[in-house]
Amino acid sequence: MATSGQGIGYTGEDLLEEYISAHIGAESSLLRDLYRETNLRMLNPRMASGHIQGRLLKMLVTMIRPQLILEVGTFTGYATLCMAEGLPEGGIVHTVEIDDELEDFIMKGFRESPYSDRIRLHIGDALKVVPQLGLKFDMIFLDGEKREYPDYYDVLLDYLRPGGYMIADNTLWDGHVVDSEYDSDPQTIAVRKFNDMVKADDRVEVAMIPIRDGLTIIRKK
Repeated sequence: MATSGQGIGYTGEDLLEEYISAHIGAESSLLRDLYRETNLRMLNPRMASGHIQGRLLKMLVTMIRPQLILEVGTFTGYATLCMAEGLPEGGIVHTVEIDDELEDFIMKGFRESPYSDRIRLHIGDALKVVPQLGLKFDMIFLDGEKREYPDYYDVLLDYLRPGGYMIADNTLWDGHVVDSEYDSDPQTIAVRKFNDMVKADDRVEVAMIPIRDGLTIIRKK
């Protein structure tokens, strides 16, 4: 039987998310509209960060105070806008999206944002784009193709300044990392390998937050 305030199919997790959303910084109308359009028009709308994770990313950027951020995997730009919002004066987010069909959708949201001057969009494979930029980053937000996570880590850590942070999304992969039914799934295998690589790397220290699909915070020593 549903408890008071719960409809059929409405879970305790849903209620907690609503409670959290009601007790954190408000979602701007631009972000709310972007999230709605993402859910209406995109095949995998869950890939967008959303309100709770977006406010956390903005807070982390405000705390870290990076001048240069690299984002791998723009999707529709929700997380990009949240990070740009938290940047100090003169800060820039370089965001790389491999799917060129998303470019028009992404740029529409960026142009409508008061933080558009803090964002640089690059279309292409991050493993090829980033070396061409010739930049060292204070923070990297990793949210690209999961099968590439080990390669991203191998290559991109060299472009992170000492003392900088890499924040990797989806590192619990909907719980599949601890589910033997997914032992043959290429994405799960890659996420597990990434997590093992980070844990074994004495160049970094690491914490993991079980928010949404898992968020790993990696500090380069």
